[in-house]
Amino acid sequence: MSATLDRTLAALADPHRRQVVELLRDGPRQAGELARAVGLSAPAMSRHLKTLRESGLVEDSHPGFDARVRIYTLRQEPMAELMVWLRESEQLWSAQLAAFRAHLESET
Repeated sequence: MSATLDRTLAALADPHRRQVVELLRDGPRQAGELARAVGLSAPAMSRHLKTLRESGLVEDSHPGFDARVRIYTLRQEPMAELMVWLRESEQLWSAQLAAFRAHLESET
């Protein structure tokens, strides 16, 4: 497993961060908007957003009208790597279960 995938899985281990990712699927949002939607204080949301940024799952930008405002956007690359890993894991387990089933059926 790559270090990037490890960071992605660690970031997604928290239910609040998963909720942020779900909200960002619909499009970019401001940090305060995310905090209200998730039901967290601004400092708590800031910590979660920092973790998501460091994992590469989200990126932030500042609109030209106000440098204090941060807009968060979901990045596709870490999720694409996660999907590849999940497909490979599914193939491995499917093959293992098929072999196990064949073994059981040959015993009867």
